[in-house]
Amino acid sequence: MTGRLAGKRCFVTAAGQGIGRAAALMMAAEGATVIATDRDAHKVGDLGARGITHLPLDVLDDAAVERAAREAGPIDVLFNCAGFVHQNSILTCTDEEWDFGFGLNVRAMWKVARAFIPGMLERKRGSIVNMSSACSSVKGAPNRFLYGTTKAAVIGLTKSIATDYVGQGIRCNCLCPGTVDTPSLHERIAANAAAAGSAEAARAAFVARQAMGRLATAEEMAALVVYLAADESAFVTGQAIVIDGGWTL
Repeated sequence: MTGRLAGKRCFVTAAGQGIGRAAALMMAAEGATVIATDRDAHKVGDLGARGITHLPLDVLDDAAVERAAREAGPIDVLFNCAGFVHQNSILTCTDEEWDFGFGLNVRAMWKVARAFIPGMLERKRGSIVNMSSACSSVKGAPNRFLYGTTKAAVIGLTKSIATDYVGQGIRCNCLCPGTVDTPSLHERIAANAAAAGSAEAARAAFVARQAMGRLATAEEMAALVVYLAADESAFVTGQAIVIDGGWTL
């Protein structure tokens, strides 16, 4: 098969929906061998019909991460996509939310990357792409205290990995999206519907903060993931790439 990722093996977390799923499909379309994982096995089950290997994986389970890495074998590309968006402030954030947010949004990325980096070092090549957000150290957003804090940590994690392995063939970058039309956003719209007056009003509020007057698509995010996975981005590492439709202008 030909394509920008022909001959590459790619491992994707949270591939059951949204950006993770779009990236897995686009990677496969570009010729990659893709291992798509998700905590909910049913969400990735249909990907087998598209030639994509799928595995159930809870990235919060360290032993499961190690098993998945052994089963996947050496990879060329890791897309760390798993995460969760809490809606809270410093005054409303609970200890449980804090622990879960950092566990999923930061610690899991560390554990998954650590499981695959030794194989990348042996082969002297690899691209790691992490999911951060424009809501991070790039920009604050209302009612996103914990989310913005964890995503700022992802940028630091990304730059640290990039720095440590820049001379050993491993690149590490992260995406910093604005608001993307995904099932995760739909859940937040539903959660905000009562306060906004309706689901339509809640959705309009998310759209209003985008300078382009629209939400991004998961495929637009996936296209950047594919670029960072491909050899054409071989000189790009340690970058937090903002792809936000002008939200940070």
